[in-house]
Formats: sequence, structure tokens, C-alpha cells
Amino acid sequence: MSIFIERTAEFASCPSEATICSGVNCLVPTSDFNAKLSLALSIVLTFMLALIMFTMGCAVEVQKLWGHLKRPWGIAIGFLCQFGIMPFIAFALSAAFNVMPAQALVIIILGCCPGGSASNIISYFLDGDMDLSISMTACSTTMALGMMPLSLLIYTSIWTSSDKIQIPYGNIGITLVAILVPITGGMYIQHRWPHLAKKILKIGTITGFSTMIIIIVVGRVLYQTSWDIDLSIWIIGIIYPCLGFGMGFLLARLVGQPWYRCRTIAVETGFQNGQLCNTIIQLSFSPAELELMYAFPVIYSVVQLALSILFVGGYQAYKKYRGLGSDETNSEAPSLEDGYVEQAK
Repeated sequence: MSIFIERTAEFASCPSEATICSGVNCLVPTSDFNAKLSLALSIVLTFMLALIMFTMGCAVEVQKLWGHLKRPWGIAIGFLCQFGIMPFIAFALSAAFNVMPAQALVIIILGCCPGGSASNIISYFLDGDMDLSISMTACSTTMALGMMPLSLLIYTSIWTSSDKIQIPYGNIGITLVAILVPITGGMYIQHRWPHLAKKILKIGTITGFSTMIIIIVVGRVLYQTSWDIDLSIWIIGIIYPCLGFGMGFLLARLVGQPWYRCRTIAVETGFQNGQLCNTIIQLSFSPAELELMYAFPVIYSVVQLALSILFVGGYQAYKKYRGLGSDETNSEAPSLEDGYVEQAK
């Protein structure tokens, strides 16, 4: 798209970026800064995701991971939370606040997305079960290939036809590869050189937090006008992740999971893949609709980050107050995955 600007006698020369000049009018192309920034962000995020997953793989032990896959109680609970509870909460909040159709769609699309890789970083700082966290992220991304279309068919029919929403299966597949391949490399490092793996893990977790902040800042630049939205969207953006974290923790505890796995499942439930959500809406909706939709995934991401900082800060303060180490916080009674329900404490 281009715009005409009229030259005056005082400024008679054509702008250097003008493509056509006729008389006092110049045809000047609009800035493609946002498009270039968006492309650069996508490229950077691809490499950063691989780096973060490699780092998280350094915290995974093969035997424990295999144990979760053989007795997938934790994975099953995560599946129920991810593709059962989260889409329903999104639908209920959209209907309760009577938001605009475009805004309701993006809320539900985000609710149907699999967990994001940032959950693995937060689980690490909360002394969660990293093997469970990694397996839940990988499994939810795989299951999203079938569960996302089904969930969207069920919950979006009030506002639009589900055929209008394009599921980027290729992107989901690339995300899955970007998760599994680096994790495998990290697991190999952990198996062969455990001391090196610990150093990589410390560096990678800091990089992961920095990446989340960069995404938020760049997103603010890309869609400046999309922040002029109703108060109800802000309220939903704050309530929704809180409900996700809370419901995940509660359900995990009700079925007898130990505390550190409850923390892991809560984080995996509350964290959603906002990047995938943005890809879906950009493929499926017009620029005018995008202006209404883009802000919500970013608001959700901001709230996720803020809650995570509070959780991690509070948990680390509690550990310091009690004089606990990571091994002590995870040395709890076995759970359903070990064949029986943990006794309530």
C-alpha cells in the first residue's frame, strides 16, 4: 500500500523513498517496518525455542521420562486440563463477559492451544518434575494436531464457522520437531556430562526469561493500536491464567499427585502457546479483525510472566525460610504413577 503526499513550494523536492512523482504529488510506499520486525522476531524465536529446549533437555533423565510414558497418570491429567478445562473456561469467560465475536474467537483459540515452552523454564525454578514437564509439553503439542480442530469446532460455532479458522499443521509439526530434537541433544549431554549440563541449564533459563520479555516488548511495537480495547478483555486476560494455574494444581492434588508434580501440572495447564495462537489468527482473519484480536494473547503472556515471577519469588523465599534444597522439596511420597495414591498430608 502507498500514500500520496503533496509537495509545497517550500518543500519542492521529492522524498527519497518516493516511487512516482507527478506535479506536486508523490507516491510514497508505506513503511514495512512492522513486516520486517515480525519476520525478524519469527526467525529469532525459532532459534531461541531450539536453544531453550536444548537447555531443558539437560535437566531430563531418560529413565524418569520413560517412567512417565509407561505410567502416564501425570500426562493424562495434563491432557484433561489442557484440552478439557482450558477451552471450556475460555468459552465460559467469553460468553459471561459478552465480548465481541472476534475477541471471543481469539480467547477460545488461545484456550485450545497446547502448552508453551516457557512452562518448562518456570517448572525448573519451582523445583517441578522436569521429566513430566517436558513429556507434557511434547505430548500436548502432538495431541494438538487432532484436539485443536475438535475443540474449535465445539466452542466457536456460536461466533463463526470453524472452517474459517486455519490450523497451521505445518507450524505445529515444526514446533514439535523444534521441541524433540534439541531436547534429545540436551538429554544426551545430561547423560554423558552431567556437570556440563548443569552449567548449560543455568545459562539457558536466564535466556528463556529474556526471550519472554523480548516477545512482549516487540509485540507492543508491532500492534500499537490494538491496546485500545474494552476493560472486559483485560479482566479476562487476568482471570484466565489464574484459573488455569489453580484448576491444574487442584485437579492434580485431588487425584493424589505429590506437591512437586502438582506444581508442574499447574504450570503446564496455565501456560499456553501464544506464538501458535498468533500464527492461527494471522492466517485466518482480516487486518481489521487482527487489530481487535492481537492484544489478548500478549495480555495473557504478560499475566503469565507476572504470575510466574510471583510464584517463583514466593516459592524461593519459602525454601530459603525453611532451609530446603531442591532434593528435599522433591523427595515426597510416590504418586499414582508408582502404583498407589499418596497419603494426604
